[in-house]
Amino acid sequence: MSGPEKGEGELDLIHVNVASTAGAYTVGNASFFRYILRLGELGLHLSLADQEAVEILAAVPHALGPDDVAFVSGRGWRVVPAQGDLDWPVLEATPERLRSALERARRILWAHAARFAVTAGEISAIEEELDAVYVVLMRAQAAGVAVNISYVA
Repeated sequence: MSGPEKGEGELDLIHVNVASTAGAYTVGNASFFRYILRLGELGLHLSLADQEAVEILAAVPHALGPDDVAFVSGRGWRVVPAQGDLDWPVLEATPERLRSALERARRILWAHAARFAVTAGEISAIEEELDAVYVVLMRAQAAGVAVNISYVA
């Protein structure tokens, strides 16, 4: 996944929303989407624990995607389909579970960054976005509430 790809300009328009009743943050960085949420599409051979983390992130639904989003779940997370016309599907997770998945994805990415030609600028941007998301997760954990995450293009 190195170099410019078809549709890369479209990636620049993707925003990942992380929200809870304790706060919210919108990630607008395409590298975060490409290398963190879509890490499973890079074709890496992963341990079972790493696969589980990557699957959680891959399950984050498109907010304006199809109405028939499948209800899937795992340990500490589930995809909640839209409940009405003014609602959208979200991945709902415990802050701890989402943080764990993000930390694993980060570790996996850094271990393979050279293979996928991840630039220093992308690494820096992803680190900044992760730090901001971790603040939201910390607040949600302190408040004892779940976190919702979805993306929109």
